[in-house]
Amino acid sequence: MATSTGLLLLLLLGQSWAGAAADSEAVVCEGTACYTAHWGKLNAGEAQNRCKENGGNLATVKSEEEARHVQQALAQLLKTKPTLEAKMGKFWIGLQREKGKCTYHDLPMKGFSWVSGGEDTAYTNWYKESKKSCTSMRCVSLILDLSLTPHPSHLPKWYESLCGTPESPANTDGFLCKFNFKGMCSPLSLGGPGQVTYTTPFQATTSSLEAVPFASAANVACGDEAESKTYYFLCKEKTQTPGVFHWGNSGPLCVSPEFGCNFNNGGCQQECFEGGNGSFRCGCRPGFRLEDDLVTCASRNSCSSDSCTGGGSCHPVPLSENYTCQCPSGYQLDSSQVHCVDIDECQYSPCAQECINIPGAFQCECWVGYQPSDPKGETCEDVDECAAAPSPCAHHCHNTDGSFYCSCKAGYTMSGEDSTQCQDIDECSDSMNNPCDTLCVNLEGSFKCVCPPGWELAPNGVSCIKDTVSLEPSTWPPQKEGEGDIKGSTVPPSEMPSSSRGSEDVSKGGHTTGHPSFPSDPPTTSAPQEISVTSEESDVWRELGTYLPMTTGHSKPTHEDSVSAHSDSDTDGQKLLLFYILGTVVAISLLLALALGLLIYRKRRAKKEEIKKKKPQNAADSYSWVPERAESRALENQYR
Repeated sequence: MATSTGLLLLLLLGQSWAGAAADSEAVVCEGTACYTAHWGKLNAGEAQNRCKENGGNLATVKSEEEARHVQQALAQLLKTKPTLEAKMGKFWIGLQREKGKCTYHDLPMKGFSWVSGGEDTAYTNWYKESKKSCTSMRCVSLILDLSLTPHPSHLPKWYESLCGTPESPANTDGFLCKFNFKGMCSPLSLGGPGQVTYTTPFQATTSSLEAVPFASAANVACGDEAESKTYYFLCKEKTQTPGVFHWGNSGPLCVSPEFGCNFNNGGCQQECFEGGNGSFRCGCRPGFRLEDDLVTCASRNSCSSDSCTGGGSCHPVPLSENYTCQCPSGYQLDSSQVHCVDIDECQYSPCAQECINIPGAFQCECWVGYQPSDPKGETCEDVDECAAAPSPCAHHCHNTDGSFYCSCKAGYTMSGEDSTQCQDIDECSDSMNNPCDTLCVNLEGSFKCVCPPGWELAPNGVSCIKDTVSLEPSTWPPQKEGEGDIKGSTVPPSEMPSSSRGSEDVSKGGHTTGHPSFPSDPPTTSAPQEISVTSEESDVWRELGTYLPMTTGHSKPTHEDSVSAHSDSDTDGQKLLLFYILGTVVAISLLLALALGLLIYRKRRAKKEEIKKKKPQNAADSYSWVPERAESRALENQYR
């Protein structure tokens, strides 16, 4: 198992990783991660790809401690260019917000998330208030003065902006990458002159690392160039002791009897003890023990070195050099068993609707249109938008789960961008489908059919029939308000009958008129009948005076320069209409006279029969007289 792992690591190290650059010394390793800083004007997507090519991601800054590690990498990078202009530089980190995600703007992370995944973090360091724009993807960079060395007390600020495109990169100067490892080896110590060069799995080459990541290679060159000795080591994990990483060598490297303990303390971590003939050995102070490499020292108290990280507490195992780590509530140990990581409680669906994971806990939220129904916010109930005052709808509001919708009264249609307003339907506007056989007048939410003087609405509410009640003659249309009455009917749209007769719009205020349809009954009188007209309808008929024929005998022109041909046409139309009306009245009168005569005749005949039935009868009326015989003839018969 260990052999196959080592071969795999060697193969990985032998690959030609893309992205190796001259800034390879800008590397900081601590704990279980390494951070690298790079120059380059790239957009956020390209920077992420550069990090992924070497097995990492854009750097995270989830805590103040991690912010200091990133700041150290930036300080190393700035030293590669000694003369820099005084300006604010920006370096991409792995914090981004997708397009359209602006619902968490009140939270510390403002809806942003780490591209490498993992939980949201409580640590933030915004340069200024982030924008609420959701129209495009937003990315975060660290901002700092390029002419000054980063100060440990002033951590780089977070600056959010557009992520840029390959054609138009954002105004950034570089990017930061992060690489995670299962463990670290201590740096190699030299007991004499020599040089150590580390090559990390992400192809960074450097000689100064406080911790060397697992699977890194170390090349050691001892002594002068003419008499140099070289060594090769690989940082690997102990097979018998998981979680412990070492180089596989014992004792200091490049030991020189010429120097003894005088050179780099003999390569020892704590104490160096010289022997005879320039020899020496390493030792440890009281309370510590020498490790297997015979160079480094470890505390006899297993918890003295704060081995547990991520907020965990160390607990020594009695009668043993081992220890165990315990994590606070909401955290758990990772695979190393020494580092505590947050538990994502949201994967167990503890909330009724939306769950937001936070360090060591979680937070429940309700969707839009719902509100928490308990103090903890773990359950949600629908918000009745229709109960609000004022109502969100112009007419009718219908509540639904998480939302609502509006509807309008009969005679109205939905309007407005959000479909909450109502607009009147002009039933009289369509000249081809006029709902009335005669004049159509649009009303708010409905319409009205009206008839000319001498006519009344039929039971269907849209046609006109001759008014047989009023017999007094009058002129039409009425000349003064209140002189007449036009028979009308208001018809709701739901009861609107179909009509094949056209209509003509004659009013700019929403009123639409159609040519009246009159019955063809024969006339019975010589004058039209009179009915009362309301003031509103009288005004309508006055407007129609120029469109419908008049029953008056004279027509006065409205303009002195009117065309004579047009006046003659109006006069002929009025005469023709008067002729039709008179003929109809005469015909109706003849029919009424005939019906009246027939009625009188039937009444008289019935009266005679009734009198005859009531006359008293004589007793002899049932008898008949026998014909008389001649007496002379009777006598003759007697004697014969």
